[in-house]
Formats: sequence, structure tokens, C-alpha cells
Amino acid sequence: MDRHQILVVDDLESNRIILTEIFRKDYEILEASSTREALQMLKGNAAGIAAVLLDWHLSGEDGGKVLAGMKQNGWMAHIPVLVVTAEQSIETEKKCIGLGAADMIRKPFDRDVVRKRVDNNISLYQHKNHMEEKVAEQNQLLRKQYAVLKMQAEKLKKSSQQMVDVVCNILETHYPEAEEHTQTVRELTRIIGRKVQAHYPEYRLTDGDVEAIAELAALRDIGKLLISDHVLFKPAKLTKEEREYMKSHTTKGCEIMKMMKNVQTPEYFKKSIEICRYHHERYDGRGYPEGLKGDEIPIAAQIVSVVDAYHALISERVYKRAYSKEDAYYMVLGGECGIFSPKVMECFRMSRKEMETIGTVECAETA
Repeated sequence: MDRHQILVVDDLESNRIILTEIFRKDYEILEASSTREALQMLKGNAAGIAAVLLDWHLSGEDGGKVLAGMKQNGWMAHIPVLVVTAEQSIETEKKCIGLGAADMIRKPFDRDVVRKRVDNNISLYQHKNHMEEKVAEQNQLLRKQYAVLKMQAEKLKKSSQQMVDVVCNILETHYPEAEEHTQTVRELTRIIGRKVQAHYPEYRLTDGDVEAIAELAALRDIGKLLISDHVLFKPAKLTKEEREYMKSHTTKGCEIMKMMKNVQTPEYFKKSIEICRYHHERYDGRGYPEGLKGDEIPIAAQIVSVVDAYHALISERVYKRAYSKEDAYYMVLGGECGIFSPKVMECFRMSRKEMETIGTVECAETA
């Protein structure tokens, strides 16, 4: 709304006339002779008032009550108040400014100076009000955009989860025992992941991160869909060439996940690539496909690598029997599956009892 009024507050009519004469050509002048009248005027016209000229000495009181009332009602943030006074003391000036006055005009005053100071303050406040309005509009727009983005993110997150389910269904169709493997691996990953989250905050894992890693752990070997069944299900020991070929399931898994990038959130996609590509890396650099060492290996892959090794031991394959959970536990701790992160291994140790509650059809009885 256009602010085209100036409120003059003074208990002497002669003073109001003088100030009215200065501004009447450009502004509609409102007059008040007391604190009560001034606050009533503001209550009915605040949106249109450009400035208030306030005499500090009203009948029996100072102008502080007007300033306090304006502040209480939120008007002072948008309307500059210029205090008119004959006092020269610095204490009065401090009090006025402290109560929120924008400026002071000392009597006797020069008409041109008064006009210029009032115009300057009005311009300053109008610019401030305009900027606040623009910021409010931008904030409202940002809130709307955020709501849209949040909705899109939720849809993409749901799409990511559906993608995992679809791929798991494909795996289960190709490998009849995969359904049991999927649930077991998810639960084992969730258990260890929560321990890492709780005990090693430097990895900054959120609840959502742990859940995503657990869900995506089931897809760590998705690349085996592109490995020949002749090699994948070979009951005898693999040749050197076949072992190298089998290792390619890590990079082939990445190829599959990249084809599904558009149906994953950025976080899901990043973790899916890390897990597929690096879950066979080892902390000492003796893993594959890149021979990464230490924390060069993403934490998601570090967690899944331990789960993968442990789960492989307790699961029966065409070429081996299943080990008991106790044997598998000590084999992983003893380094028979390679060297893992000391921090993740500590979480593995802490998780033993919980892991033993997660069963698999293929698991041998604990000795």
C-alpha cells in the first residue's frame, strides 16, 4: 500500500500548523494532540502513514509512551518516528533512540532541513519495507519450490526402493535361494551399520544412510546376472581365467546400476555404485577391482564387504558346504576372508549376538 500520510503529534496547535505547512503539498496530514489520539490514529491508518513527527513533551508526559505503543503493535518497524524537541541533552537523545526513534529534530528548526531529514528517513524506510516485502515473496516462493522438490524427492526415493525390489525379484527368479539371502544380508547389514553409526560418528551415517546401505546390500552381486551360469554354478574349483572373469561381476554390477540411474535418488545411486564396485575391496589393498586401501574404500562398501564375507561362509553353495555361525564368525575375525577395517570389525564383534538371531536356510548348525 502507498504510504501518503504524515502523522504530526503535538499538544500545541501552533506547532502542528507549522509542520503541516511544510508537508501539506505532498502528504495528507493527520494530527494528534495526545498519546491516546496518536495511537488511535495509528491503529486506523498505520498502513498509509509514511512518517510520524512526535513532539517529545506532550501534556504531562513524554513521547516515550507513543514510541512504546508503536513498538508493541509492530508499527515502528515500518514507520520512521522523528522526535521534535527543544532539549539539547545527550541523555534525551539516547532515550529517544533507545526507544526506537529514527531521528531527532531540534527546535528551533529550519524548514528545509526538516523537510530533507523527513524525506531521507521516509525513503530509507520505504526501501527497507520494499526489500522486506521482496524477501517475504522470495521466501514464500522458496517454500513452495521446496515443497515441490520434497514431493519429487519422496517420489524418487520410493522409486529407488521399488527399483531395489524389482531387481531383487529378478535375482530371486534367476536364483531360487536368493530370497532368503536377500533378507539375511539386509538384516546383517542393518545390524552392523547401526553399530558403525552409533560408535563412529566421523562417518556421519544417518538413519536413512544405514537403511539405504542395508537395502542396497542385497544388490551387491547384481553383476552376476551377466556372468555365465557355467562359471557361476560350476561345482569344481574355478580356473585362474574363470576367477578373473568372476571378479568382473563388480564392474558389471555398476553397469547395470548406471542404466537405472534415473530411477534412483542421488544418494541411492552413489551408494549402489560404491557397494557393487567395492564390496570385494580389502582394507590392506589386496581386494579388487581397484586395490583400494583403508578409508579409500567407501564406508558403505566396507560394511557390506564384512557382511558379504560372513554370509558367504554360512551359506551353502554348489562347490562348498555351509559353515556354522560360530566358525564363520571366527574365520572372519581371523582374516581368512581378508583384512577388513578395524572399526567395522569392532562393530562386527559387538554385533555377534544379534547376528546369531538372523538365520538362513543354508546355515549349518552351530557346533
